[in-house]
Amino acid sequence: MTIFRTGLAALTLLLLPAMAQAQGANVAFGGLKHDSTLPVEVTSDQLDVSQADGTAIFTGNVLVVQGDMRLSSDRVRVEYGAPGTESAGRIARMHASGNVVMVTPQEAAQADEAVYTIDAGSVVLSGNVILTQEQNALSGARLVVDLNAGTGVMEGRVKTIFQPAPRE
Repeated sequence: MTIFRTGLAALTLLLLPAMAQAQGANVAFGGLKHDSTLPVEVTSDQLDVSQADGTAIFTGNVLVVQGDMRLSSDRVRVEYGAPGTESAGRIARMHASGNVVMVTPQEAAQADEAVYTIDAGSVVLSGNVILTQEQNALSGARLVVDLNAGTGVMEGRVKTIFQPAPRE
C-alpha cells in the first residue's frame, strides 16, 4: 500500500504542469482578500473630470492605493455611481489600462487592463496576465479575483510554474 501511495504521489507531481495548463485554474489569493470599503487614494500627472457622464480620467504615472493593495497604470478611468442610486457620488468602477500592475503584500499581477468594481469587491485583469505568488507564477488571458473571498480564476490557456521546496 505504501508503494501505491508513493507512486500515486509521484504521478500527481508529474501531471501538475499538464493540469495547470488547462483552460482555467482556480487560485487561492490569501493576500488579495481585501476590504473594499477603505478609502481610495489616486495620484497621477493629470486629471480630467466630466460632470456630464460622471467620470474622472487620471493619466500619467497613475497610482491607486486602497489599504495594502496598490495598482499602477498609464491611465485610470473612474466611474461614479449615478445620481439617485445607492452609490451616488461614490466610486463605482475603476478601469485601468496600459502597463497595469496590481500588488499586495503576498502577490503581484500584471496585465494590459484591469477593471475594479468596488461594491462587488472584484477585479478582472485581462490581456497577457501574469500572477506571481512567492516563487510561483501563473499566466493566462484573464484573471477574475474576488477580493471578499480571497479567491480567483485564471482563464485562457493557463500556464503555471511551481518551484519545488528546497531539500533539507
